[in-house]
Amino acid sequence: MGCHSKSVNAPLSIKFFFKLLSLLLLSFPFLAQADELNGSNTAWILTATALVLFMTLPGLALFYGGLVGKKNVLSILMQCFAIAGIASILWLIVGYSIAFDEGNPYFGGMGKFLFNGITESSLAGDIPESLFALFQMTFAIITPALIIGGFAERTKFSAVLLFSALWIVLVYAPVTHWVWGGGWLQQMGLLDFAGGTVVHVTAGVAALVAAIMIGPRRQFGKSATTPHNMTMTVTGAGMLWVGWFGFNGGSALAANGDAAMAMLVTHISAATGAITWMFYEWIKFGKPTALGTVTGMVAGLGTITPASGYVGPAGALVMGFVAGVVCFNAVIIIKQKWKIDDSLDVFPVHGVGGIIGTLMAAVFASTEIGIFSGQGFSKESITSIGEQFGVQAIGVASTFIYTAIVTYILFKIVSLMTNGLRVDQDQETQGLDIIDHEERGYEL
Repeated sequence: MGCHSKSVNAPLSIKFFFKLLSLLLLSFPFLAQADELNGSNTAWILTATALVLFMTLPGLALFYGGLVGKKNVLSILMQCFAIAGIASILWLIVGYSIAFDEGNPYFGGMGKFLFNGITESSLAGDIPESLFALFQMTFAIITPALIIGGFAERTKFSAVLLFSALWIVLVYAPVTHWVWGGGWLQQMGLLDFAGGTVVHVTAGVAALVAAIMIGPRRQFGKSATTPHNMTMTVTGAGMLWVGWFGFNGGSALAANGDAAMAMLVTHISAATGAITWMFYEWIKFGKPTALGTVTGMVAGLGTITPASGYVGPAGALVMGFVAGVVCFNAVIIIKQKWKIDDSLDVFPVHGVGGIIGTLMAAVFASTEIGIFSGQGFSKESITSIGEQFGVQAIGVASTFIYTAIVTYILFKIVSLMTNGLRVDQDQETQGLDIIDHEERGYEL
């Protein structure tokens, strides 16, 4: 009897189960969309977005804040916060549309003006488009914030804000379209996983142009311009290291092997850059410094960024070593040989790091170099390291030239609108905290 009753009741149980399931699907329509929206990927990019914002606020703010004099610490923190706000608003209004809307190979259209068409249900791949737009917004925040290191301690707050706003719209967003928004460099097959050209070359070149146009600080070359608070700088550097996992790992736009490998090679390059710089400085000048070690770490991070989704761990080791050596010497050349006061070494660290990382991606992305092999090139039509290197060089050169020209023009315009880019000598001596904000970082 027991066997007989099982055979009769089983189909009824199955029918009841499917009826209950259909009712649940009707009650919760989002369950039916599970094959479209990927919850795991969405959760990871939500986390990565927070990590990238953490890089600027507070990471970069503290890193830069400790490097300037104590009379200018609030001005740097204020510039980072203000740029975060302005970049966010401009990204909403026009930046995202210029970068990611369909347009021509050089400039996106206005179809995404004010995030037009972005709703709770609209997707970018298998994550919400609102999340993709927010993730990209955090990149648009940190890039102009990096530039302020080139002209720190002498530039008017009004000039900083006006320049940053114009630069986001006319440099950052168009270059993003070229590389990530379906533009001409992406069509060529440029390898830039997380911003070697988009972030580091543009910021580095803009900082170099700014340092040349605005001129050096009054004490540059006459007396030591030492950081006022290395504890603050090292704290900020640690936040940058952690936040960079979101920067590079998040650029996979998925919780997958690409994201995991990007995080692994990011860490390897950062560690190698830090240790290489530390020992190089130790050998050359007799003592290793905290400033040098954290600068080497940032150089390693900037260098691996364009290649992080394409190279393997052994390649990252080499890239971090090259970053430590090359960027170390670039700092000495810029400051001591060329006498350019790029105050916080934006071009020799970020600019040079972004350039060599973008070029080396052509080598270490190849599957033909044994243990150093990466994941291969992005276009089937590209079959050799030489061909890919040519594409990478075009990407670097075009980004460099375009950024330099437009940045120069923008500074000329801003100078006319603000009656000069920099404060006068007395104001520079007094410090920008009091001059621009009527506040002091420290009341001792």
